[in-house]
Amino acid sequence: QLEFITPFQLYFNPDLIFRKFQIWRLITNFLFFGPLGFSFFFNMIFLYRYCRMLEEGSFRGRTADFVFMFLFGGFLMTLFGLFASLFFLGQAFTIMLVYVWSRRNPYIRMNFFGLLNFQAPFLPWVLMGFSLLLGNSIIIDLLGIAVGHIYYFLEDVFPNQPGGKKLLLTPSFLKMVFDTPEEDPNYNPLPEDRPEHLPRDQDQNEQQHPQ
Repeated sequence: QLEFITPFQLYFNPDLIFRKFQIWRLITNFLFFGPLGFSFFFNMIFLYRYCRMLEEGSFRGRTADFVFMFLFGGFLMTLFGLFASLFFLGQAFTIMLVYVWSRRNPYIRMNFFGLLNFQAPFLPWVLMGFSLLLGNSIIIDLLGIAVGHIYYFLEDVFPNQPGGKKLLLTPSFLKMVFDTPEEDPNYNPLPEDRPEHLPRDQDQNEQQHPQ
């Protein structure tokens, strides 16, 4: 917005990425949502809201899995971007988060600007229709829905099918970086390190050395 850089330095361009080694475009194309306006704030609100609800809900205590979902979704969208003329994928990423949240909370009732009442799984489609009314291309929204469905199917549906198994395995290095290490069940702390013993020791000291 301050014009220190331009969108031309951020957009997804496979030729510049692989031939000019402008690797940053693999990330920056997800971070630009257009100039300040209704569409920009609309995306910011939905990105913040549903990213937070996923992090505090189904991904609570599973930060590495949450990051892996980001990487998996971004990877699939980038692959699609190689074969289509898509310059910015941030909106597709937002729709992906909305889709995953909506499928994991199917019984929540939603209200869209006081006009529509519907179940949560219809939310991505309502957003796509709203985007169409604004005159935007729905290809980005369809991409976000498709990637969100692929993740949801591989993570939540297929492992629970007869003969199914979990295919999306979070790499161990992500768990090592983002998840807190599990406590060793065989660890026996010293008496002075046990919080439950501290009040008793204090009471004994007070009895031995009354004021």
